[in-house]
Amino acid sequence: MSQAPLHQQSVRELTTALRQRDVSATEVAQHFLDRSKAHPELAAYLALDEAATLAQAQAADQRLAAGTAGALEGLPLAHKDIFVTKDFASTAASKMLQGYRSPFDATVVRKLADAGVVTLGKVSCDEFAMGSGNENTAVAPVGAAAAAPVRNPWDASRVPGGSSGGSAAAVAAGLAPAATGTDTGGSIRQPAAFCGITGIKPTYGRVSRYGMIAFASSLDQAGPMARSAEDCALLLSAMAGPDPERDSTSLNTPAEDFSLQLNESIDGLRIGVPAEFFGEGIDADVRTAIDAALKEYEKLGAKLVPVALPRTELSIPVYYIIAPAEASSNLSRFDGVKFGHRAKDYADLQEMYVNTRTEGFGDEVKRRIMVGAYVLSHGYYDAYYLKALKIRRIIANDFQNAFKDCDVIAGPVAPSVAWAIGEKANDPVANYLADIFTLPASLAGLPGMSLPVGLGAGGMPVGLQLIGNYLQESKLLNVAHRFQQATDFHLQRPAGF
Repeated sequence: MSQAPLHQQSVRELTTALRQRDVSATEVAQHFLDRSKAHPELAAYLALDEAATLAQAQAADQRLAAGTAGALEGLPLAHKDIFVTKDFASTAASKMLQGYRSPFDATVVRKLADAGVVTLGKVSCDEFAMGSGNENTAVAPVGAAAAAPVRNPWDASRVPGGSSGGSAAAVAAGLAPAATGTDTGGSIRQPAAFCGITGIKPTYGRVSRYGMIAFASSLDQAGPMARSAEDCALLLSAMAGPDPERDSTSLNTPAEDFSLQLNESIDGLRIGVPAEFFGEGIDADVRTAIDAALKEYEKLGAKLVPVALPRTELSIPVYYIIAPAEASSNLSRFDGVKFGHRAKDYADLQEMYVNTRTEGFGDEVKRRIMVGAYVLSHGYYDAYYLKALKIRRIIANDFQNAFKDCDVIAGPVAPSVAWAIGEKANDPVANYLADIFTLPASLAGLPGMSLPVGLGAGGMPVGLQLIGNYLQESKLLNVAHRFQQATDFHLQRPAGF
């Protein structure tokens, strides 16, 4: 068994120790529960239930003793509060769903449970996954009386990234060995970069969206967040696979073991470097860390190849037309009738709808609903929404042209390191611009991931983004893993954690 404390061990180390009975699932779960309760200042968790978690851990111990253990038996994991769960409230960090209990588990939750995972609790996110800093949350974290933004473990005055900021902060601080996240426009990759961990957004449709509270249905995709590419490979192997009976957008692609190709040589690998990712707007400290990472890849035998993604700058207006349009449709179900928040004061049905949605949704959610309703309205559908769909196709074609000359594409995850909490709170456009490098892959439905490659201004982590062609998750994880075998950035931890 590794001599490192449990919260400093990898998913591989923990599952090996559990299988060898060096430690019990109950002991591991209790360790992480204690750490999570000991660090309320990060505001990472929205829900903990010690009894429910320990009951799952005890059941895992029984399976381990009986020799019927799953691949991840006894591993504790935190779920982003965008996945519905039977044992924990599912709120999407919104007042609209505060206290809501789902009668079923999301497919991702069920598949991980089938593999033996123990749920630690639900972690914070931007409301309905809408945000880049995890400041748009309306539900009070564990141990607090009022809603509060998640804080970055590397510097508590800074954001952890969004919308999966709770997931990233929990993993970075050792409050969970791994967590689930969702990525609509970069919400796995950007918080992973800001918190110095690894995260992967699979090809759209690789992982079932059933039970994932919808934001933008043609963009939302679930993925794992953990310390390393190896950890992400083990988790994604349990999460991925078709779900035709519940999710019509899931791909009919069999589940696979994403860890099988981790150690393959990358000698001769062609890494595409798009000029559009290295122009004006990228901070010097981020550029320095990314350039150093690319040089490390050259030492490992890879070749850097210039490629073009000429519509990169169009990804922001395209995304912020398509995503709000889909959000305005998806969020129309929250009207106070069947479930969720309902206003107390109203005179008629129309007023109940208006008051409920006014009280239940936060400012950013309202902003996106209004933008979405506008671009879908008569007279503007063709001018905005339909045109955005056409440009989305062109962006996807740009990637296919680039992949003719390279195997993977590399660049920064974000133009800067994590910013101060409140710095961009009153400037939504500044938040949107922070997603410029992650949006193109989301619009194209391509797999992308972030891995830590150094520290920038203020000692804050910098993430390298790797983008692959469709269904090339194994290749991405291999490329990331070989880098992590040669460097130790993924092993660095924030002080005090």
